[in-house]
Amino acid sequence: MVTDRPDINQVLSQMRDLRSQIQSPGSNATSGIAQSSAQAAQEVERPDFSDMLKTAVDNVNSLQKEATSLAQAYERGEEGVDLPQVMIGLQKSSVSFEAMTQVRNKLVDAYEKIMNMPI
Repeated sequence: MVTDRPDINQVLSQMRDLRSQIQSPGSNATSGIAQSSAQAAQEVERPDFSDMLKTAVDNVNSLQKEATSLAQAYERGEEGVDLPQVMIGLQKSSVSFEAMTQVRNKLVDAYEKIMNMPI
């Protein structure tokens, strides 16, 4: 899965540039930092929580469908589908579903705490 994260080398070079701007005497480092942080704030698009949650649920659903289709293909005796592949798919599906269940439980718990807060 490919994400839109910056390359670690790019981040490190930006950190080194900022450090050199701060350490260099006589430079206008504070305005450079302010400009860099303003540019970074404009460039960074914060993902919506509901979109992230929907993506996670869709990912769990696709893993479960894939595991089910692998298991059915193995039961039919199709070539190219071996038992370790099926077991790994089923475990991935199980772990992702368990993680999603834990996230749901935490969300419900947080919602209940917020609802019980005095106004």
